[in-house]
Parts: sequence; structure tokens; C-alpha cells
Amino acid sequence: MSDNSITSRLYPTRIDIPAKARVQIVVLLNQTLAATLDLKTQTKQAHWNVKGTDFYQLHELFDELAGELEEYVDMVAERVTALGGYAFGTARAAASNSILPEYPLDILDGKDHVTALADRFALYAKHIREAIAKTDELGDADTADLYTEISRTIDKRLWFLEAHLQIAEIKEENGNAGTTKTQKIPAAVK
Repeated sequence: MSDNSITSRLYPTRIDIPAKARVQIVVLLNQTLAATLDLKTQTKQAHWNVKGTDFYQLHELFDELAGELEEYVDMVAERVTALGGYAFGTARAAASNSILPEYPLDILDGKDHVTALADRFALYAKHIREAIAKTDELGDADTADLYTEISRTIDKRLWFLEAHLQIAEIKEENGNAGTTKTQKIPAAVK
């Protein structure tokens, strides 16, 4: 966030989480808000521009993903304000504070969009898991729970995206377009 006086300022609240912890949590939540807004708009970019034989399926999937992200935008912003912070939810704030790379604006092919979104959902999922640990460490079980709820859905959606890519990736790894092999899991892991 660009203006430290605003990002660290809290308005009065009777919530019992210490102000020092709330400031750190609010900063983290605002990072998440920026990334969530960014991921939502990147997903809509894919929704609007996808082409190819899987157009309809991907067009619908991307719209569904964007809708879920919109719900998380609201949940995260409301948690910021519940903690006495200021939510930074403008497009400009999201663009300047997102952890995600810029979305490629010149792609059309469905597989290219799925790959770009899978890369970004994976980065976002990592951020969310780190936020679970950090907010738990700061003594805010409610925010950690909010992040856990988001994490479950994002991991599921990453799975949906990766499922479109995995057979092609497995074939490339095996060097044979006619066969697919699965990775053997060591006995100790089973």
C-alpha cells in the first residue's frame, strides 16, 4: 500500500483483538483484497476472450470462477472494516498492490487461458495459505477461518483448471503422444 498513514490507521472499534495485531492483519487483508480483485478481473478477461473448440465450456467456467472471486472480494473487504481498517478496493489499488503478474492480453486459445489462470490461481492459493498461518499466529482465528474457507475453494478451482492441462502435460513428459502414465507414489507416502 502506498500511503502508510492510511494503511496503519484504524478507526475506533470494540473488537478485542489488539490494535498492533489488527494493523498487521488489515495490511495482509488489503493485499489479499488487491490480489482477489486482480484475479477476478483476469478471470473475466479470459471469459470474454476465450476462443476454440472448448469455448462454451471454458466461457462458462471462467464466469463461474469470477463470480466466486467476487464473493471473496466482499468477504475480505468487510473483514478489513470489521477489524477497524480501511478497505482499499479500487481498481487502481488492486493494480498497484496485487501479488499477481499481469495477464497476457493477446491470447485467445482456450488452453492458453487455462494455463494463464492456473498459474495465477496457484500463486493466489499460496498467498492464501501463508495468510492462514500469519493470521493464526497473530491470534485472529476468525480471519484465519475466512482464509481457510477461501483456500478450500481456490484449491478446488485450481484442480478444475489443471484437469484441462494434465493429460497434455503427462504426454509431453513421457515423450509419447499415444500413451499416458501416472506418477508412481512411493510406498511411504501412501
